[in-house]
Amino acid sequence: MKYQIMTDILMLLLSRRKLNASEIASRHDISQRSVYRYVNELNLCGIPIEVQRGRYGGIWIADTFRLPSWYFTREEYNATVNALSAMASQVSDKSVLSALEKLQNQQKSDKREQNVCGNIIVDGGTWGDSKKFSDKMRVCETAVNEKKSLLIDYISRSGEHSKRVIDPYVLIYKQNVWYVYSFCHNKQTFRTFKIGRIKRASFTGETFVRKEITRDEINLNFYYNSVTMVDVTLEIEKATLPDAEEWLGMDNIEPRGNAFIARITAPDDGGLVNQILSYGGTVKVLDPPDLREKVRAAARKILQE
Repeated sequence: MKYQIMTDILMLLLSRRKLNASEIASRHDISQRSVYRYVNELNLCGIPIEVQRGRYGGIWIADTFRLPSWYFTREEYNATVNALSAMASQVSDKSVLSALEKLQNQQKSDKREQNVCGNIIVDGGTWGDSKKFSDKMRVCETAVNEKKSLLIDYISRSGEHSKRVIDPYVLIYKQNVWYVYSFCHNKQTFRTFKIGRIKRASFTGETFVRKEITRDEINLNFYYNSVTMVDVTLEIEKATLPDAEEWLGMDNIEPRGNAFIARITAPDDGGLVNQILSYGGTVKVLDPPDLREKVRAAARKILQE
């Protein structure tokens, strides 16, 4: 009975996304304390269920969560629903009706989310994507298009964990990274959030009235505002040129003898050093000297380890 109730709670949350403990307790004739115990056990199994009091409170599952692809293939899902539908029309069995309801409530989709605009296709997934990123993209895109507020679990670059209610306005794709520009209820101002740093996202059930903003009002240099920028000159070996062109842009690279020179302005942080090291010595820093020394120090540390 315990596992049947836990399964039912999971299916209900997948279909309705948000419930309260009294609803579940009444449905199964159990105490609310038992409901919270079952929810905790589902959490221990890796199901991202949240419990919260207040205006946006209740028990809910992140809208980015989907049953794993091996749960049913699309063909298996359709065949099972058709068979149960036929059976339900012939017999009055509560178990059959319950199973059919659970399956119909869980919408299946084996296709990765893609945005199509004219002649452009944007694939929201990443290499080796287990669809978690694609699901976050889908939720953010739906929130933008349908003016739906989101409750997000966000982990900043410094590791700070916070829960925020946001009104997503627009998706931004900058330097191979996806962001969502949103009005943050917590800070009462517009902020730009990196989608890859959103751990969970759920619709609050509320919509928002979009404020009139222009493209010029959206700060597209949001990342650079928090770091020091530095002018960099790099020497690139010919074998590495194709990869370097994708990283730095072809317009920033020019030939010089048997090598190539790139001049860029980049954020002076650990990411720049790591990127240069990733080319295994085929990209060298000519200027500035302190960046060259940072790369050398990082390389020496790798050798020591």
